[in-house]
Amino acid sequence: MAGGRQRLAQQVIDELRRQIEAGRLKEGDQLPTEPQLEASFGVSRTVVREAIADLRAAGYVRPIQGKGVFVSDPKASQRFALSPVEIRSIPETLELLEFRLACESEAAAIAAYRRTAEQEAAIGAANRKMAQLIVEGKPTVEADFEFHMAIAAATNNRFYLDVMRQFGPRAIPRSQFTTLPEAADRDYLLGVQAEHVEILAAIADQDPERARQAMRKHIIASQRRYRRLAEQ
Repeated sequence: MAGGRQRLAQQVIDELRRQIEAGRLKEGDQLPTEPQLEASFGVSRTVVREAIADLRAAGYVRPIQGKGVFVSDPKASQRFALSPVEIRSIPETLELLEFRLACESEAAAIAAYRRTAEQEAAIGAANRKMAQLIVEGKPTVEADFEFHMAIAAATNNRFYLDVMRQFGPRAIPRSQFTTLPEAADRDYLLGVQAEHVEILAAIADQDPERARQAMRKHIIASQRRYRRLAEQ
C-alpha cells in the first residue's frame, strides 16, 4: 500500500516538474489547490501532499502561508555546486538510506509496542528540540539524530542502538551535503520535523504498522531527493 502511494506521488511529481520545466507552469504561478490536484490526477490528498513536499524540497515550488503554493524559478535548484567530496558521497548515502529503510522502519514498529513512558518522552523531547532549533535558525543535524537514536533506544534491543551509534550523525544525509540549499532551509526542515511528528504520534498510540509506514515514508522521501542528485 505504501509502495503504491509512493509510485503515485512520483507520477504527480514527474508531471508537475515537466510542466514547470516546459514553461507551462511559470515562476510565480499558483499551483492548483489540493482538491483540484486530487481530481486532476485521481489520487488521494496524502499523495498530493507528499508530491508537493518533494517538489518544495527540490526548489520547484514554495508555499506562501494563507495563499497557497507557487512555482519557484525552475533553475533555482540547479544554482549550487556540490563539492567533489559531496559528489563522491552520493552513492554511499543512497546505500545508507536503503539500509536505514529496512532497519529503522522495523525499529519504529518495535518501539511502538515496547516503548516505556520515559522513552516516549525522550522521543518527544528530541522532536521539540529540533523544532526549536529550526525556529532559531540553528543547526538541526544533532537533534535530528537524537530523535532517531531515541527511537532505537525505545526498541529495548541494544543492536538497534549499536547500529545507530556506529553511523553517528552522518546517518542524517544533510550532514554530508552542507552546500545543498535545503540543509538550512526553514520550510524543508519544518517538513522533516512534521514527518517526525507522524512517527512520534504512531509510537505514542502504540500502533506498530502506522509507525513502520511513517518511518518508511520519512526515509523514502530522502531517497528520492538524493537519487535526484545522483541523476543530476
